[in-house]
Amino acid sequence: MKRIFILITGMLLLGAIGWAEESVMIDFGQLIPDSDEYPGQHEQTIIDFSDVPIAQLPEEDREQMRTSLAIENWEVLLASSSRRMDNLSNSYVRMAGVREDARQFAGEAAMGVRVRFPESAYNSWALVRPPFEIPGFDPERRFDGYGVIRNTGSIRQIRVNVYGLNFPHRLSILLMDENNRVQEIMLGDLEFDGWNTLVWDNPNYIEDVRNRELRVMPRYPASEPLQKFDGFRIYRDKEAIGGDFVTYVKDVTLVYDLAELDEERDIDHEELWGILSERERQRRQAELSRLGRIQSLRFIEERRMDDTLNGPLD
Repeated sequence: MKRIFILITGMLLLGAIGWAEESVMIDFGQLIPDSDEYPGQHEQTIIDFSDVPIAQLPEEDREQMRTSLAIENWEVLLASSSRRMDNLSNSYVRMAGVREDARQFAGEAAMGVRVRFPESAYNSWALVRPPFEIPGFDPERRFDGYGVIRNTGSIRQIRVNVYGLNFPHRLSILLMDENNRVQEIMLGDLEFDGWNTLVWDNPNYIEDVRNRELRVMPRYPASEPLQKFDGFRIYRDKEAIGGDFVTYVKDVTLVYDLAELDEERDIDHEELWGILSERERQRRQAELSRLGRIQSLRFIEERRMDDTLNGPLD
């Protein structure tokens, strides 16, 4: 009788916990430059937009138009009310190395974020975002674990390892699903010193499947369920200290239910019809064109600065 009671109790506990998956969505310690061919880039996540037509650039310069998710390629976008030149020039990311004798993440890398907030008493925010929209539909799956988690159902929990320096600012995370809907989730404040794990437990998650609204959804050519990383946002309250702010982010982990138990299909729909590939190709082309224009303008401006400092080339 006692053995039966233990078995039933264990089954109830399993039913409460469920068969949740846990995956690292992005680990900034992995996004370090490692490409021999393209210095400063992360080989696995390189995006090539050299074939984007850019009238201002000659062919030999266009060949250099590549970027990746390497940490120092990420951008910091300030709220419109905070975009003074001194704030913009002092808001950026850097790769930060953790000491070899540190108690946590020893010898690894993290993303260091510096933001220059206004000194005046008004609300502001800074958005830390990747240099390009991370591809969701990717046949090669190069971005799995580098900002993309596939086959995601309901999210149960999000965990972020972050290093605080006692600032009262708040941190949120932005996630984008397979339908390009962006959800912003508030993780908490950064008013602590050292490494801490900010945890968000989904208050709308329903443990008991009997209380869930169950629906049958069309399959192909519906996009594969997924979540991808779209950035962090740091909020500064008008009553909080302004000026320079620094923090470090190590990684993001999701705990979630599987959207599908069996991903194997008797027929390879995509190979036959190519609908998702064409849909993603159109999105990627628009993104590459946007990114190509931005990068080309930066490249041209850098050339102008070099010419100004060093004089015209012979």
